Amino acid sequence: MTATIAAPAGRRLLRKGRPGAWFVWAAVAFFLLNLAALILSVVVNSFGTRWFDGWLPESFTTAWYAGAWDEFALGEVLSVTLQITLIVVALSLLIGVPAGYALARRDFPGKRVVMFLLLLPVLLPPITYGIPLATVLYKVHLAGTMTGVIAANLVPALPFVILVMTPFVEQIDTNVESAARMCGARTRQVFARVLVPLLLPGILAAGILVLVRTVAMFELTFLVADADSQTLIVALYSAAFTPGIRAAQAIDAMAVIYMALSALLLLVALMFVNPTQIVAQVREAPSE
Repeated sequence: MTATIAAPAGRRLLRKGRPGAWFVWAAVAFFLLNLAALILSVVVNSFGTRWFDGWLPESFTTAWYAGAWDEFALGEVLSVTLQITLIVVALSLLIGVPAGYALARRDFPGKRVVMFLLLLPVLLPPITYGIPLATVLYKVHLAGTMTGVIAANLVPALPFVILVMTPFVEQIDTNVESAARMCGARTRQVFARVLVPLLLPGILAAGILVLVRTVAMFELTFLVADADSQTLIVALYSAAFTPGIRAAQAIDAMAVIYMALSALLLLVALMFVNPTQIVAQVREAPSE
């Protein structure tokens, strides 16, 4: 009798929730459709010659990509972007992996405060702390150099690596380390020969995610970079908004190159990391 009453009640709840579900899916579909149309228009315009009337340009060409490469010195910009991102990734992992291990394995006074401070650069908009950070870098004469850009990007990248690595370390049984020490391994040997191979998936995930974040980091890089130390996203902004006469197709070609690079890095990142694990760690960190 109870089952027969519960079944119609469940159907009524599904019927009541169905209009809301359809509304949510319609809103998501509308957003994705507009986003796809915007991206497609940029891609089509980057290959078009003239586009005044009609759904498509009069003809297509790849000359705008060659023109953007020469006009905006994309070879040098990509080289600077690669150098900055690789150095930021290397320093973040070099410092963040041991720090994540310490937070996962040690309890000490003020641990919750440390976790809260680590969360701030990750959760807060970069512009909120970017201007004071840029002021400090200008005072110490690091702004306008690659060193200053690297230092600025390390502020959110290093806490991000620590927060990603902490749950990976917590998943490793402490008995593995104890067994290695019982066999005569020292702390450095335990870390290098036992923990690093086990943490390799987390290290790869953190490194790739920091790479994606650094390539996409506009605010901090824009505030401290000059013409010789700007990354691709800052160069794209300068090309679009700096006064001067520039072909819109060439700027769109530069935007397509940036979108392709970001999409490639994001796809590679999703192969190594589960985003829900990082979100769960960020939510649970303040209450630990």
